[in-house]
Amino acid sequence: MRDGRPAVSDPMLGDGPLILLAASALLPMADPIDEATFEDLAESALRALETALNDVEGLEADLESGILSIEFEDGERFIINSHRAARQIWMAAQARAWHFDVDARTAQWTATKTHEELWACLQREIGQKLGRSIALAAR
Repeated sequence: MRDGRPAVSDPMLGDGPLILLAASALLPMADPIDEATFEDLAESALRALETALNDVEGLEADLESGILSIEFEDGERFIINSHRAARQIWMAAQARAWHFDVDARTAQWTATKTHEELWACLQREIGQKLGRSIALAAR
């Protein structure tokens, strides 16, 4: 009861007590990395993606100032960029968005929500857009 009035129950949580868990109890957090390490890893990943994408017919890839723009023949674009403040790579494609965290030990970028690896996710999305399977190979 609040101020003599009964509390309104939450339709999702009911009337019981709300127990908050620390975020670390739900998902393990990646080890924090310093800005310079993040910049090196992000730049390396974006450059490798640009190189691999330039071998795919039906699109043009251009990396400038940490933003990888992928333009398709119909004018649609996918955008992949480094986000320094969040220490993530962000991707926007076909009205959807992904945020990728990096494992500094392996330099692997993994989506925070779907747990997909960056290259596999991008390969699938581009394949769907082009209507054919593609293979992205890091060099």
